[in-house]
Amino acid sequence: MSSVTSYALGGVALALIVLIVVLAFRSGRDEPDARNDGYGPVRDAGVHAVLQPDGVVVLGKPGVSTTVDVYEDPLCPACGALERVYGQELAQQLDEGKLAVRYHYVNFLDPKSSSKDYSTRAIAATECVAEAGNGPVYSKFHELLFVSKQPEEGGDDLSNEQLSGLAREAGAPDQVVQCVASGAKVENAKAHAKAAMDDLNARLDGRAATPSVFDGQNKVDVNNEEWVVELTR
Repeated sequence: MSSVTSYALGGVALALIVLIVVLAFRSGRDEPDARNDGYGPVRDAGVHAVLQPDGVVVLGKPGVSTTVDVYEDPLCPACGALERVYGQELAQQLDEGKLAVRYHYVNFLDPKSSSKDYSTRAIAATECVAEAGNGPVYSKFHELLFVSKQPEEGGDDLSNEQLSGLAREAGAPDQVVQCVASGAKVENAKAHAKAAMDDLNARLDGRAATPSVFDGQNKVDVNNEEWVVELTR
């Protein structure tokens, strides 16, 4: 083999190694680090959860000037990533009264769950927890549902009994835990999820996708890592 060929092959090998390193670096940066890591869910008892008649859950302090709308499916991996990266930053803004959040839940991923109705049952569970009105408890339950205990899409999901265990872990009282375990709000959740999906389709010209965040009528670019900060300036 000539020295020219050896150098050429060596150059190709080096280029491949560089490419592999670059791709590995990029894949490691697909999801940004958690913002405000260590803060945790909402802490201030002055933050309230309000379950509206249409199933929308409003989390925040009274009289907040900025309220964002967040559309999520409990089984959606990208929704889990959004909460994992920005959930703690949002929690601090909620505690400081700079922001409130309206959560709209959809269930289009039901068929991707092993039970075929996980998203709906998880939405029903959020309604049970929200109805009690305790903001920190609701925030902790939301974190468990979307981050710590979120099932994998296409894999095993959580039973109502397991969902009720999450509610208990979040600090919900016995009547809320029983509401979740019994599936008491499942039929309501179906209707509310459909309404949320219709609303999201209307906002996105029939191309509904989660997670979606809106500041009024303006869709927020959640790929901009400063979006939470920019909403509270």
